[in-house]
Amino acid sequence: MKRFIVIIMLLLLLAGISTLHAGNYENFRVAIYTRAYEVQKMCDQHWLDSTWNVISSQMKVDKIYLETHRDQLIIDEKDMRRIKKFFEDHGVTVSGGITYTISEGNSFETYCYKDPVERKKAQEIIELTAKIFDEIVLDDFFFTDCKCKYCLEAKGDRSWTEYRLELMDDAALNVILGPAKKVNPKCEVVIKYPNWYDHFPALGFDLDFGPKHYDGIYTGTETRDAVNSDQHLQPYESYLIWRYFDNLNHNNRGGWVDTGGMRYIDRYSEQIWMTMFAKSPEMTLFDYRQMLNPLSTRYRAPWQDQGTSFSFDKMMEPVSLGKNKSAVKPTTIARAAGFTLEELDKTVGLLGNPVGVKSYKPYQSKGEEFLQNYFGMIGIPMDIVPEYPEGEFVLLTEQAAADKDILRKIDRTLRGGHDVMITSGFLHAMQGKGIENMFEISWTDRKALASAVKVNGQIINLEKPILMQQVTYMTNDSWEMISGMDAGLGWPLLHRYLYADNNLYLIVVPDNFADLYKLPVQALNNIRALVSQKVVPVTFQGPSNVCLYCYDNNTFIVESLADEPVTLNVMVQGEVKSIRDRLDGSDIQALPSVGMMSFGRRGGPMIRSTSFSVPLKPHSYRVFSY
Repeated sequence: MKRFIVIIMLLLLLAGISTLHAGNYENFRVAIYTRAYEVQKMCDQHWLDSTWNVISSQMKVDKIYLETHRDQLIIDEKDMRRIKKFFEDHGVTVSGGITYTISEGNSFETYCYKDPVERKKAQEIIELTAKIFDEIVLDDFFFTDCKCKYCLEAKGDRSWTEYRLELMDDAALNVILGPAKKVNPKCEVVIKYPNWYDHFPALGFDLDFGPKHYDGIYTGTETRDAVNSDQHLQPYESYLIWRYFDNLNHNNRGGWVDTGGMRYIDRYSEQIWMTMFAKSPEMTLFDYRQMLNPLSTRYRAPWQDQGTSFSFDKMMEPVSLGKNKSAVKPTTIARAAGFTLEELDKTVGLLGNPVGVKSYKPYQSKGEEFLQNYFGMIGIPMDIVPEYPEGEFVLLTEQAAADKDILRKIDRTLRGGHDVMITSGFLHAMQGKGIENMFEISWTDRKALASAVKVNGQIINLEKPILMQQVTYMTNDSWEMISGMDAGLGWPLLHRYLYADNNLYLIVVPDNFADLYKLPVQALNNIRALVSQKVVPVTFQGPSNVCLYCYDNNTFIVESLADEPVTLNVMVQGEVKSIRDRLDGSDIQALPSVGMMSFGRRGGPMIRSTSFSVPLKPHSYRVFSY
């Protein structure tokens, strides 16, 4: 009898766990963040009922974040509890949110955590919020840009970075976390880090301290439009930043996008896709107000008639979400989000754990900002890590020069049987620090305006010249693999230096990182083959603005961000008869097998690989397994 009772209890426990994780989607949760401005409007029951009906009829929502404060607007506790109950009664999980801004419209004016009045106010806000919610997200702005008299006096002779890191670490412990836990011991405080990670230390965001002390972190994966938006972030960052933050702390709770800088609705969907390709467990849509913005045919892209992954016309078809619900015609951005996520749910469950080329970024390091995202945009699957990856191939940008022991680590990797790639920015940062004693390759202050590229003995003219650094080396001591050519003279773009029977590779990054996209296909193919085959068994031959995502279960995704169709020559190591499109079930048969150069000493051995011709529609992705 006892055994029977134990079994029943275990079944009930498992059922409870199942219910806890059950949601509207099979592979992730979907949340909406709500600013204090809209929460205030929810005090009007008619506005709350009508707007929630609009949103919930067009998309499935698992969770909602309700903000208690933004721009010194504070929601009354009684009102917040009533609004919280409304959503709980509708089967939605509810958590709190805080934006610590004095005036977001005034160049993102933040609180001063040295001013005793503002510090006290910030503490009162977290205490109020912790009384109501067991989970609180701090949105984007828990940093400081203040230069008031208190800050100037406290800073002294230190840099702003040094001062602000110390100030914000203290504020996290003594203004936010300590008071919140005292009010509500069950309360979990999650910090949402925004998308400008390479500039964090200057404003007090500490990626060494924060992930170790907060109950979780959240990732800003909003990249918007690289041309029209002010930050000019590359689309690949929506994937890479989530992977980077997850490597900081495996309690990375989700990704976060908005509709800002959107020319076409496809760009909004791409941000969501790339976040979920990184295997984020939750997708937060900023914000409730944006979900109510009307859909318009002006968001329909010129390439929409080609059967792309995001179909504007299919999205606009009447939709019925749930039993006994009548179909409604999509009217707001909520349907664009809902449609994207419903389609994406079919994909995410197919994917294993992401794998990519490790790029080492020490805590608080800077230099060649966001460069790894440009590598992602030319088809190299990237993975930024905060600790040096021993015993494997590693790509080092200027950021890695912040590690005072970096040359010894490079030496150990090369002696241990693995290759290393460095960028020209890293080479420059290490000049005079001993790198010249290891490798006879030198940075110069001279520039070249390359009008052509020499690759595999062929000189290929560029449509527009690219500005690059002139790097020198000793003839026959190391070798140019790809050269930038200017008026008959050439300098390394990709270079190889033999060391301990392994290779140090140098990639000279153009002054304008986006000029990597202008490199001819032949050069891009060689760079991809060199870097990717060190880590992942898949690469491709084709243009830039195509991203490759690889997983540990013999699955990969190719995604085109180009406005026109492209055809890739996808190469899988080994003899593979076919690859299967996991979304439509079709098989692509192998082309005649080719060799993939490993670029070892004297050219190196050939790694056998199988090729597949893969057409890609504009702004679309395909998922394959082999």
